[in-house]
Amino acid sequence: MNDVPRPGFVETFELLVGLNAVILAVTSEQPRVLTVVPQEADPGDARADPPEPLRSLPFGSFDVENDRTLELCMRRSVFEQTQCELSYVEQLYTFADKGRDPRERLGGSRVLSVGYLALVQEKDLAEAENSKWEDCFDYFPWEDWRAGRPGVVAEIESALLEWAGGRRQLRERVGICFGLGNAGWDAYKVLERYELLYEAQMIPEFWFDRGESAQSPMCARLGLPMAFDHRRILATALARVRGKLRYRPVVFELIPESFTLLQLQRVAEALTGLRLHKQNFRRQVERSGLVEGTGRSEQKTGGRPAELFRFRRAVLRERRAPGMATLHRPRDAK
Repeated sequence: MNDVPRPGFVETFELLVGLNAVILAVTSEQPRVLTVVPQEADPGDARADPPEPLRSLPFGSFDVENDRTLELCMRRSVFEQTQCELSYVEQLYTFADKGRDPRERLGGSRVLSVGYLALVQEKDLAEAENSKWEDCFDYFPWEDWRAGRPGVVAEIESALLEWAGGRRQLRERVGICFGLGNAGWDAYKVLERYELLYEAQMIPEFWFDRGESAQSPMCARLGLPMAFDHRRILATALARVRGKLRYRPVVFELIPESFTLLQLQRVAEALTGLRLHKQNFRRQVERSGLVEGTGRSEQKTGGRPAELFRFRRAVLRERRAPGMATLHRPRDAK
């Protein structure tokens, strides 16, 4: 009787629970992510004579005996690896795809990772010995449209359409993800674009996950790879931040308490990868009730003094979704 499986129950197996943190900041008008060198090299890194190990997001393992909560474990792990104390944190997503960790392919346990998104105030950010702040667009060069259409986008489109061939649904996905035809560029589709490139075998991680060296000639053009599936986690986080700008005032977690409207605009542009119309942005922010004047001015502007503002916290009680509708298609996204 005890040997008969009960409905709703499955056999137990060893499952490792990890915590990953995507820690974002905006410095010098660039979106940056905090990375580390894993204590254990990624066994899926099939590069020939790699100059250095693939970098990863900060991560740790959940100790069921000693860690009271997942978030506390994540915060402790981040501090131990980077000396960075986190303020704004939210749970991002749970990553549990079969084979997502190459150690499983090599006979290890199934690895489930709970991802977290953390935002850090813009300031001079120290780096621990093992950690380094890197430009997010070094991992996703096709996502930065602030100087116009990235040159690599045309190469991506050509390669993807050749890969799709006559398969109508695939060609439609390519058009939607990369804004072909009348679709237009959609800045929110960061994860969809990354996963399409992975499926088309155009980024190194596709090959690493199979224990092979990168074989597509596009791999070297499509940004830096990361250990494990951490570039996918980073894509998920960047998409989340871009989406939340519309309905939550998360942008204020990334800037000093007092700021000019131009500084606020540059942070929003860094996150979205788009240039925003200056006057439209200012009108939209001021009418939204998100900011209030401080009565002071910033003198070091290189021109006329600029009024300083601060986040108006009362808006959190006044509106259910106090965000900024900042994302627009770039003019040349045809």
